[in-house]
Amino acid sequence: MKVGDYVVFVSDGTKGIIMEIQGNLYHIVWEDHFSSWEYGETLRKEEAYL
Repeated sequence: MKVGDYVVFVSDGTKGIIMEIQGNLYHIVWEDHFSSWEYGETLRKEEAYL
């Protein structure tokens, strides 16, 4: 995964976009405009943002 990729939070299906990466931590801005840092294993890359 890289900056600009669309992702889904595995536990609840929330969609977001990667804004920054530091090691295995990903800074995500979610569809509700909230942002957070998440571990890579909690995210799944989306091929298309719907």
